[in-house]
Amino acid sequence: MQGKLFQPIKMLKIENSKKLPSVQENSEPLIRVEEETPRIFVKPIYYLQRIPHSLKSLYLREGAYARLKQAVRLLPENYSFILYDGYRPLQVQQFLFTQFSKQLKKQYPFFTEEEIVKETRKFVAFPSLGNEYLAPHLTGGAIDLTLGDLHGNALDLGTAFDELNEKSATRYFEQHTDENNIACLHRRLLYNCMTMADFTNYAEEWWHYDFHNTAWARRVDAQHASYGAIEAKIQDYQVKEYRYL
Repeated sequence: MQGKLFQPIKMLKIENSKKLPSVQENSEPLIRVEEETPRIFVKPIYYLQRIPHSLKSLYLREGAYARLKQAVRLLPENYSFILYDGYRPLQVQQFLFTQFSKQLKKQYPFFTEEEIVKETRKFVAFPSLGNEYLAPHLTGGAIDLTLGDLHGNALDLGTAFDELNEKSATRYFEQHTDENNIACLHRRLLYNCMTMADFTNYAEEWWHYDFHNTAWARRVDAQHASYGAIEAKIQDYQVKEYRYL
């Protein structure tokens, strides 16, 4: 098993935007993730960054949460998962899209508006509730996470979370192994544990994984996704109630 967990990351499937899976909402509940195991740490990064309407707890669909617990059981005993984000309210998605666009304008001052939008969409989904371009985090079936030690300290995966450059691509160190061999091994471990638990990875971000939403369905060539958009009422930075859209 140990050997399989450190296998190289193969070429990732690029989502085919022409193949649009339908959403057949299964009404699976949204569950608050608890630190019920000493190897799951919850650090709600956008709440810690004081982003408006962010959540101080992390929420996932029941099935995605079960798969996450399956993935953590695959980890070697001296590793942990640090969870940064799960279900994300639409207001936070809108804030992040605007914020990332501003950052990229500074990085690429000669880009046109169209080029900025295209580059922004590499790192954050357009804030849409429509099934055609449904932002993965709005479904409760997407999770952002990293590897940690047994004390919840993040390990080296080569870039910071949400870093806007080419090194954030999941396979970057497979093509530049001499640059950071430790980060390469850590990305392999994270990727293999998550995909063995049936998550799929977004190729531009080593930290982002999906289950049963439309992004997942495109990568596994499924005709249907089980998780559609969720609209939540937020009170005291927690989900008070929610409905399926």
